[in-house]
Amino acid sequence: MKTLDAVVPVYNEEAILPELHRRLTDTLSDLPYAWRVIYVDDGSRDRSPEMLAGFADGDQRVGVVHLSRNFGQQLAISAGLAMTSADVVVLLDGDLQDPPEVIPMLIGKWEEGYDVVYAVKRDRKEALPKRLLFSLFYRILRRLSNVDIPADAGNFSLMDRAVVDVINTMPERDRYVSGLRAYVGGKQIGVEFERAPRYAGQPRQSPLKLMRMATDAFFAFSELPLRFATILGFVVSGVAFLVLLNVLYQKLISGAAILGWASTMTSILFLGGIQLIAVGVIGEYIGRIYNEAKGRPAWVVGRYRNLPTGAVESRKALHEERDRV
Repeated sequence: MKTLDAVVPVYNEEAILPELHRRLTDTLSDLPYAWRVIYVDDGSRDRSPEMLAGFADGDQRVGVVHLSRNFGQQLAISAGLAMTSADVVVLLDGDLQDPPEVIPMLIGKWEEGYDVVYAVKRDRKEALPKRLLFSLFYRILRRLSNVDIPADAGNFSLMDRAVVDVINTMPERDRYVSGLRAYVGGKQIGVEFERAPRYAGQPRQSPLKLMRMATDAFFAFSELPLRFATILGFVVSGVAFLVLLNVLYQKLISGAAILGWASTMTSILFLGGIQLIAVGVIGEYIGRIYNEAKGRPAWVVGRYRNLPTGAVESRKALHEERDRV
């Protein structure tokens, strides 16, 4: 019998967990697969850890990874992927905006021979400004990236075992899982779905966290910001050279008065701003290089339930191997 693991990152979702668990397990039970749900508690501060422990105590097919603190959604997903061993893995968010009932559609495409099946949001239920920002993010990322990252496709997806194994070997710590999934390649296809409104409570991803995820995605999959800084430097230098020629013409040929301090200060402030932008872009890349060079584990598992010891030990061994490299 084929096997399926569902990975669900959770952060302060006590109001949603009972309904999420019921709908997810009902959906998986209707499939002709041996299944397991792996919840990743990303340092929740409400009753989520106790509720997840209760799910695990009541069903051996439910595993829980308790991270030692909040590491962020992308690393929580990566920690869950590291614990999987099934033939196929499904990722979905823990807020019920990714309906578990869509999973059979993803499975159907996988059985047709696709390695990755990503769910494409047909319509979002958030406020208009947030919808516009998400739409703009996906389209700018796709235009700038050196990898074909599908628009409007987030975490909700299905991946073949071979794809998950490749992602688990990727060492970066500033991760954007949707981009890593696209980077692996293989046969990939999208399935449209109606994204539901949040089942209860407020979004756990603050604007600051969303902004950090967006910058991680841009800087991880594109070198264009660096090239833009270089191009901007050439353009500004060219403009400055033309201005210099104009000043020399006025001074030596036309005899006109040279512009005063206002134009000089404007030029200095403009050039200073360009330099700060370029330094900031370079700093973003250097900061990520520094983060990788430190060699710290991307996440730390505090404890786990209903997961084979070998999965956790192999993850530790993987970190040690990266440290040696």
